[in-house]
Amino acid sequence: MATAPRPRTSTREPEELGRRVAAWLAPRLPGARVTNVCVPGSNGMSSETLLFDLEHPDTPLRACALRLAADPAAYTVFPTYDMPRQHRVMSLVAEHTDVPVPRVQWLEEDPGPLGAPFFVMARAQGRVPPDVMPYTYEGNWLHAASDSERAALQEASISLLARLHDQFPAKEAEFLLPEGAGSPLRRHVESQRAYYAWVVRGLAPSPLIERAFDRLEELWPADEGPSVLNWGDARIGNVVYDGFTPVAVLDWEMAAYAPREVDLGWTVYLHRFFQDLTVSFGQPGLPDFLRRDDLERRYAELTGHVPRDMEFHTLYAALRHAIVMLRIAYRQAHFGEVEVPADPDGLILHHVGLAAMVQGTYW
Repeated sequence: MATAPRPRTSTREPEELGRRVAAWLAPRLPGARVTNVCVPGSNGMSSETLLFDLEHPDTPLRACALRLAADPAAYTVFPTYDMPRQHRVMSLVAEHTDVPVPRVQWLEEDPGPLGAPFFVMARAQGRVPPDVMPYTYEGNWLHAASDSERAALQEASISLLARLHDQFPAKEAEFLLPEGAGSPLRRHVESQRAYYAWVVRGLAPSPLIERAFDRLEELWPADEGPSVLNWGDARIGNVVYDGFTPVAVLDWEMAAYAPREVDLGWTVYLHRFFQDLTVSFGQPGLPDFLRRDDLERRYAELTGHVPRDMEFHTLYAALRHAIVMLRIAYRQAHFGEVEVPADPDGLILHHVGLAAMVQGTYW
């Protein structure tokens, strides 16, 4: 991890995108100037983000972020990118909750102007805990913070999840249910099975991922609990902070209608993924930060809902993350960045931890 190149995240040129954005805006805001176009260094490997400034007297929007569906020719991480869906979720979250989401502006469903659908939103000012190198490594603002500052960020961050789940009318999130039969949790899991089948089509499957799916069935909750709007990619790396206070919650492309624990399990496990990785490279990481028992306890205090079946839900989070990791690894192989080993499980960075979860020896 310390020496591997960062995987390719885009095949697009920011300058060309900036010119095309300006052309698209011309009939909407005649005379508008698009300046300071850039792609953030933290740009992910799924939907892409373009930052720019907008100069025009008739709009209060100045600092902008454009969220663009992944380039279909770039071996995408997910099979589909539904930008209207993301735009709708963010608009509804702003309408029904006090969770800070960026103000969404224009939605463009026609792929013609930029090569894929996109929407434009207000850009939040602040800082984000880094993924590469992870915030659990030394040398970044969150690792350098004091224990009390990290505790404040943890409290504010779990509050985001609690408020989203409590405040958003669950009925309004039912449009996110995948097609099929069964409960929201069953449909969520089956959609992940379909995603995994897409990832390995024509390629070597992962025996570990398939064992994890089997273990899920053994651990299936007797009472799945109520379903709510799930943020989907619920982790601090998708939050902009002013100091240690959240000012913008980002990346809603995995939003879902599912039990509360699906979101909470993702929050717990995605931190553990970074923590385990850091420890494996000989650093202590942040062992007292975002601990599972602390998050579960505080979530229960804030919502009155005691998290249940968290062994199932943390395994499910690790399994879902493994499918994404496998797709990213096959994507890297596609671009000649890595070699595919004889055992495809080796492509999953957290395969040791996932195997321990399957065996029931992780926690």
